[in-house]
Amino acid sequence: MRRGAVAVIVENGKYLVIRRAAGVSAPGKLCFPGGGIEGEESEEAAVVRELREELAAHVRPLRRLWQCVTPWQVHLSWWLAERCRSAPLEPHPPEVAEYLWLTLEELEAHPDLLYSNREFLAAVARGELDVTYVRPVH
Repeated sequence: MRRGAVAVIVENGKYLVIRRAAGVSAPGKLCFPGGGIEGEESEEAAVVRELREELAAHVRPLRRLWQCVTPWQVHLSWWLAERCRSAPLEPHPPEVAEYLWLTLEELEAHPDLLYSNREFLAAVARGELDVTYVRPVH
């Protein structure tokens, strides 16, 4: 079974999502950033690598939130992650058409959202998953 890792980044009550580019599977669909786990790569390393590749983002995986198997038989691990806010997000055009910051309600109502992402959001809405993270004060 193929494996993938997904980053869940929440800032100011909004979730970071991407619109998939025309040349990838499910073009034009919205989803959380992430992708395939390569070889013996850890889930955390895949989150870091995929976010760097897709958005030039520097992230720190915090904890696994959820797991699922998509209808396409991909085992996804969903990770709460924190990004370095000093570096701007820059979509990689072959993979990402654009990025958006959307609320839970906006995501749930969006017609372009991938199905597996809807299951995750439903679990969040039911209170089954805690996506909060309090940034430590130094």
